[in-house]
Amino acid sequence: MTTSPAKRRVDPEKAAGRRIQVLEAAAVCFARSGFHGASMSEISKQAGMSAGHIYNYFDSKDAIIMAFVDREAEHVTELLQDLESRDDPLGALLEEAGNAVDQHLQPQPWHVPLEMYAEASRNPVVAAKLRENSMRSRAAMRVLVRRGREARGLPVDDVLLNSRVDAMIAFFHGLPVRGMLHDDLDRDGMTEAFQTAMRALLLT
Repeated sequence: MTTSPAKRRVDPEKAAGRRIQVLEAAAVCFARSGFHGASMSEISKQAGMSAGHIYNYFDSKDAIIMAFVDREAEHVTELLQDLESRDDPLGALLEEAGNAVDQHLQPQPWHVPLEMYAEASRNPVVAAKLRENSMRSRAAMRVLVRRGREARGLPVDDVLLNSRVDAMIAFFHGLPVRGMLHDDLDRDGMTEAFQTAMRALLLT
């Protein structure tokens, strides 16, 4: 791992903006070259700043990778919090299926998650963090599904909840792979298929 020179003090608000600038540049580079193929010099060129400047905000390229893992977790948390605020979270999940399909098939964003999972297969630190994030979001989703099923008088035993939540998550994890292999997917048809599958998982 390449480490940074000594950091200088930076304004927190400016630093936050610079971190976003670096991450946006890194996303382009990672999508193009992969985590390991993209160099810090490539990222710095894309970001329009020197590699030394980047080290004021990230200790190493590994730190940039972990920042993407954290951003993904924050995004999922925001989605779950929004669902939690709904009177009918299961109905909201079905209504938002189209948006979820579109998000998972957007070319730029899905390159980075695929890179994260590939990195997790060989990097135990990334794997542990992704597993921790997954367990937390899975538990939150279970709470939402339990609440929605209880309101409808449907079974809520642990084995059923675990299996159905895992199946639904697996559907969405698989979408980026399908999008990568087939850029002609019918999104309306895919949304309808997802809603059919999710309705069966959530409401039966």
